Amino acid sequence: MYNPEQFLEKDMHEIKRIVEEYPLATCVVNNGSDFEINHIPMIWQDEDLIGHIALSNQMHKMCDDGCNAAFVFRAEDTYISPNWYPSKKDTHKQVPTWNYQVVHMHGQLYFHHDDKEKLAVVGLLTKHHEHKENGDKAWKMRDAPKDYMKMMLDNIVAMRFQIKKIEAKSKLSQNKEIVDYQAVIEIMRQKQLHGIASRMQKRNEP
Repeated sequence: MYNPEQFLEKDMHEIKRIVEEYPLATCVVNNGSDFEINHIPMIWQDEDLIGHIALSNQMHKMCDDGCNAAFVFRAEDTYISPNWYPSKKDTHKQVPTWNYQVVHMHGQLYFHHDDKEKLAVVGLLTKHHEHKENGDKAWKMRDAPKDYMKMMLDNIVAMRFQIKKIEAKSKLSQNKEIVDYQAVIEIMRQKQLHGIASRMQKRNEP
């Protein structure tokens, strides 16, 4: 990834926040003759990403166990117009750009077909997302009939991705003068892009 020093994200707390808040990752695997690309919700646990795919998804057959893969997590993003910069009225030396945050993870991908591993993965994903969404009223796996859950588990493949390298980028107008930077924050708020606005404001604080 092209990642100039001024946009290089080094804060591990921020990197983990992006993965936590935007868990639908783009998975890219080279299967030898082409690229296999899927979009999969993943959870970061210790040194691994954890998730699952449908049994009918051919990725687990087309790609070798332990194959090299990459997962891409993308946070909120937006177009930036030159008209938003106050300095543009004085110099006209501004051009359009894009603000965004991304995390790239490189490593090895493993597929698991045993019921124990599938149950552990689904249980972790369910507990995590249901608690965030519904709190004390979270749906639990035991709420569904056992035979139905068995059928659903039979139709998935669990995945564990061993993370070997992490690259992260936060392109948030850091290369702009403070007056232009603050103006972009205000427009982000007007556009209800509160994620980018809050990240930019945090970087602007001493």
